[in-house]
Amino acid sequence: MRLVKDQGISLYYKDFLVFSHTNDKPFITADIWESKVKRFLGKFEEKGEIIEKIALTETNVISETDKQTIIVFKEGPIALTITFEEKENFLKLFFDSKNDCGFSFIFPGYPDEGIFGGGEQYRKLNLKGERVVNLVSEHIKVKPIAQKILLKKLYKPKKHSEISSYSPMCTYVSSKLYALRFNVSSYGVCDFYNSYKSVFSFQNCPKEGTFIKEDSFEEIGVALAKDIPNRQYLPSWCYEGMILGVQGGREIVTEKALKMVEAGASICGVWCQEWSGQYVTAAGKQVYWNWEVDKERYPDLKNTISFLKEKGIHFLAYINPYLIVDGPMYNECKDKGYLVKRKDGSIYLIKSTTFDAGMMDLTNPGMVSYLKNTIIKNNMLDLGIEGYMADFGEYLPLDSVLFSGDPKLLHNEWPVIWARINREAIEEAGLSDSVFFFTRSGYDGAQSYSPIMWNGDQHTDFSIDYGMPCVMPASFNLGFSGLCAIHSDVGGFISFGPLKRDAELFIRWMEMNTFSPLMRSHETIRPDVNCQYDDKFVLPHTVNLTTIHAKLAPYIKHVMEEAKRGIPTIKPDFYLNNDFSSHQDEYSYFFGNDIFVSPIIQKGQLNKEVYLPDGDWLHFFSKKQYSKGKNNIECPLGCPPVFYRADSAFAPLFASIKI
Repeated sequence: MRLVKDQGISLYYKDFLVFSHTNDKPFITADIWESKVKRFLGKFEEKGEIIEKIALTETNVISETDKQTIIVFKEGPIALTITFEEKENFLKLFFDSKNDCGFSFIFPGYPDEGIFGGGEQYRKLNLKGERVVNLVSEHIKVKPIAQKILLKKLYKPKKHSEISSYSPMCTYVSSKLYALRFNVSSYGVCDFYNSYKSVFSFQNCPKEGTFIKEDSFEEIGVALAKDIPNRQYLPSWCYEGMILGVQGGREIVTEKALKMVEAGASICGVWCQEWSGQYVTAAGKQVYWNWEVDKERYPDLKNTISFLKEKGIHFLAYINPYLIVDGPMYNECKDKGYLVKRKDGSIYLIKSTTFDAGMMDLTNPGMVSYLKNTIIKNNMLDLGIEGYMADFGEYLPLDSVLFSGDPKLLHNEWPVIWARINREAIEEAGLSDSVFFFTRSGYDGAQSYSPIMWNGDQHTDFSIDYGMPCVMPASFNLGFSGLCAIHSDVGGFISFGPLKRDAELFIRWMEMNTFSPLMRSHETIRPDVNCQYDDKFVLPHTVNLTTIHAKLAPYIKHVMEEAKRGIPTIKPDFYLNNDFSSHQDEYSYFFGNDIFVSPIIQKGQLNKEVYLPDGDWLHFFSKKQYSKGKNNIECPLGCPPVFYRADSAFAPLFASIKI
């Protein structure tokens, strides 16, 4: 670390400029915000704006050594002290201010750089030229769905600025091979619009920051994982095939699962989201939000789970941090004071499509104990349930009243708290190696608790904004942010009117997820009108692709072990050569380091021009050899453009897999 004082001050770390400060170009401004954040259901619209900026032009270097420098930035009564402290793998920034205001931090930008990360950003990988809102929010909007239904042929994909994120993260990586992370709870905006600067503005002072400079993206990932440990994992049984999204009660689930096994498919689990009951609404078939087994739909579930497990089929369920109004658990938790309240003392209800629900107060020790012991341990784990979707986490209202804490500062942290409680319950039960859950919402820190995430609710189509293609940028950006293990619902979820999946979409999505950490399907919100894995035309592809995924188990285990080090399971085409100028395709990806996948994301496409990265590659299905550069690849259904390195240590495994 080196501080240069020349008509201002500049700080360098590993001989790379961290920031520069002069009177006319200050590093920091104090900001007065006007909060205009609006909420509809779980969707938070960004309306906050800065109405006054005060440049902190005066600086005072309190102390300066090779490993630690303390600087006060000041203007009148407003002061912010930053302690810059060099650690083994990064530079830490500790912030301290007594003033009740927001702050903006202005870091150098470069016209030719790419900016990646920011958590789950669906529309674009490179965020240069964009403004990213730092607010956990519902991703799905009603308007695009309505437009697709009513104006299908005229529909225009939404811009990045119009799309929210379940899991924003204030961690960014530059193609210049540096990373910047803020430990901040409050609402904010990260602005990369200007070519020559990156501006990070927050309504409250961050707690700390992390600056990393390395020689490769992989080294940056490892350093980020030392800053916030990545503890993502999968039980070994998850590698044995696909988890079927299936519902309908004990007889239907058992019959469908066994038929798939008899057909030759590799099935390692059944995910029955309506294990607690089904609630049919105008939107479709939804889960009854009362977290105990529906004994009419799933009688003697414990023995059913045991029977399926003997066949190699593990049982997965579903919960979320809400309770349907007037359900048994809602009434019990209401009486005990466990639910989030309004300022007038009444229960704060959220609406999911057409029904109301109360929110578990995750700051209330009684609620946490009830969630861990009654719901997760007694009602789920004791039955033999070995996996579950821990849904939602993004709906905490900013104007609610909690047992403890400020909801404005806890809103972004809420999904991390939700994941932490679930993780603790499993670990306290001594089942962390064999049981897992998956989440859709998150923030910085979720990688320490959520075993694996999924990309949330995609539309059942090929649209680049909300459909199958958006999975890739979303996964890339999460990986750059430090959340390394992620998967998606095979086939998507959102389906209304003519918006529904056909066999082609399901097969193409299944192809993509074959080459991902976890292969799991979803029936959608309207199972009866959407194509499923056992459709007559789809079934042979389900058998082949699930078998491939199961045979890839040794490689997938290796990839997941790398994720614990901070190396994303899924990463863009330039990740390994560290050269953003070589970037060719927003939607092709490395799965691990040795498999390169170019998913088919256009309807009717049977040939694709694929740009292969450095190295010699073998086509996964034909075993034909290809080299770096453009290659025209035939891609019939069930045979996507997938390649493996000729010199990979896993090449014998890949070569042995045939269909």
